[in-house]
Amino acid sequence: MMQLLSCRFNMDTNRVEALFADGSTVAIDCAAVEDEYGNTPAQRAELDWLLYNKPLEYAQVVLKGAMEHYLSLGCEHGRLED
Repeated sequence: MMQLLSCRFNMDTNRVEALFADGSTVAIDCAAVEDEYGNTPAQRAELDWLLYNKPLEYAQVVLKGAMEHYLSLGCEHGRLED
């Protein structure tokens, strides 16, 4: 895979727009990712946290096909505090 240079979340389109070293771009449909992997409120919260706080890492996980593995790690970044 080509080197991923930058990413940004576009709130208007609900997509992460990724730029690669060769100048190519890709737009990741975040609603589709959430529909596929956000089976619980905790998983949806984690996906949202990753999207808003680390869009580059979000894109890397999606493009590598590692979202199930990422969510299986039990990260708690996006969980709401009581």
